[in-house]
Amino acid sequence: MEKLQKEFEVEIHWRSYELRPKGSPPIPEHYRQRIEANRPRMKAMAREQYGLEINQGQFGIDSRPSLILEKYAEEKGKGHEYHDAINRAYWQEAKSIEDESVLKEIMTRVGLDATHYEAAIQNPDHAAVVDADIAQAHAYGLNGVPALIFNNKYLVSGAQPYEALKQVVEKVLKEGGETAQ
Repeated sequence: MEKLQKEFEVEIHWRSYELRPKGSPPIPEHYRQRIEANRPRMKAMAREQYGLEINQGQFGIDSRPSLILEKYAEEKGKGHEYHDAINRAYWQEAKSIEDESVLKEIMTRVGLDATHYEAAIQNPDHAAVVDADIAQAHAYGLNGVPALIFNNKYLVSGAQPYEALKQVVEKVLKEGGETAQ
């Protein structure tokens, strides 16, 4: 996404999505095994396509607190920085992004006052925006991540090579569009 932003100056709007909402039933073992079997391919693709080393955090965590804090960060003008930091923490540093101390450390890292953690987490407005994002995803028929929606028209599901994303952006720009969500 960073490369698309630099090359095409696209506007990116990050949206919330909970893979494993609190209270979800246990993941069936066959599904967990399929996910685990795909990890080496995902790691190789991240390394080859994007130069990233994946060191993923624990699977099946409660991401809601991190999503609510992202809405707080957006409100404070630090949304992109927070989004990058939370993703780096989970996908590259194997940190538990449901852990309060990790979230406070990320807040501080991006220039937010971590003493506002509790107020941000309990703010019903932030939770409502997270819920609206999730409702929008369900309206689009999404049930997994990553999922990119370009210009509210084109859906790209799953981790895709840069060239595939570039083709979609070029098509959107030809049509006069400008955003990815």
